Amino acid sequence: MEISVIIPVFNGALSLARCLQALKHSTLQPRECIVVDDGSTDDSAAVARQAGASLIRTPHRMGPAAARNRGAALAKGGLIVFIDSDVCVHPDTLRRIHSRFAGDTTLDALIGSYDDEPDSPGLVSQYKNLLHHFVHQHSHKNASTFWTGCGAIRREIFLRMGGFDECYVRPCIEDIALGHRLRRAGYRIELDSTIQVKHLKRWSLASWLHTDIWCRALPWTRLILRSSTLPDHLNVAVSERIAGIFVFCLVAAATALLVSGHWALAVAPLAAALPVSANFYRFIAAKRGWGFAAGVVPLHLAYYVYSCLAFGTGVLLHFLKWRWEPEPAFQPAFRAGEPHAATALPRRARSRSKSPSPAG
Repeated sequence: MEISVIIPVFNGALSLARCLQALKHSTLQPRECIVVDDGSTDDSAAVARQAGASLIRTPHRMGPAAARNRGAALAKGGLIVFIDSDVCVHPDTLRRIHSRFAGDTTLDALIGSYDDEPDSPGLVSQYKNLLHHFVHQHSHKNASTFWTGCGAIRREIFLRMGGFDECYVRPCIEDIALGHRLRRAGYRIELDSTIQVKHLKRWSLASWLHTDIWCRALPWTRLILRSSTLPDHLNVAVSERIAGIFVFCLVAAATALLVSGHWALAVAPLAAALPVSANFYRFIAAKRGWGFAAGVVPLHLAYYVYSCLAFGTGVLLHFLKWRWEPEPAFQPAFRAGEPHAATALPRRARSRSKSPSPAG
């Protein structure tokens, strides 16, 4: 089975150059690498051409979901591997992906993980990427989500499912939504934490909060409420939900004590919140030292607080029927009569039952 790598890019020439260079050092070369330039105004297209990648240019900025769909429509490999333009594969990443699918014909889709050596040295960037790595390394392999940072799917299944939902016109939860539909259709997704990539993105405090709240937490909450199911995987696993509520209550109590002038008493609930994430703090300390881990503590407490607030806000807006952005209404990107129509593909016989579990 041959691999087609698809990389959407918008004004990411610098990171794209490193992304494509890393692919050249892969021990297993893909059949093709398709870069979809989604309306860039920088040198992204020139970088793709110079690297020898196949280039597709959208007529205007359409969003990564639509860009990936256009790349998949032209892909020739039987296995599609989605990589973000700010990600570098390891030399063995593609070989590991290929081996997993070649050795397991029942595997429909697969996601990997960021490695534990993120490129940007800043505190927020290191925290954000190492948290992602930690969560994936400690989650069970039966996934209920898809991930386009490093995700692979059999092309016939991707087309049959209609591709990514193009109502997400900005980087959002289009991959989570696809994973949700895959699981509800009975397809099998696995998380393989040994398949890793390096993230090049530099996070600031503002970009971290904006992305996590507006592009992830709120849309994800709406997806959960619309499907009436709550997954037990990754960031929304039962243990994470309980931890989040507990930490939120403790931080709220500490804040109340601080406002009321009881400074000494405010230390107690904050201290009680620390053991909740003891394993994560030990992991950070082992990687970067205890001084760095101490700097991560307020960021991690903030993560739990805004996650709870975002979920609560999303629930409230949902029941008030307040539309803070266009309502998702999935329209398949591949239809009957088109060159790569999903409905024209034969369904693979399956003995397993459908599992109505959403993205996680």
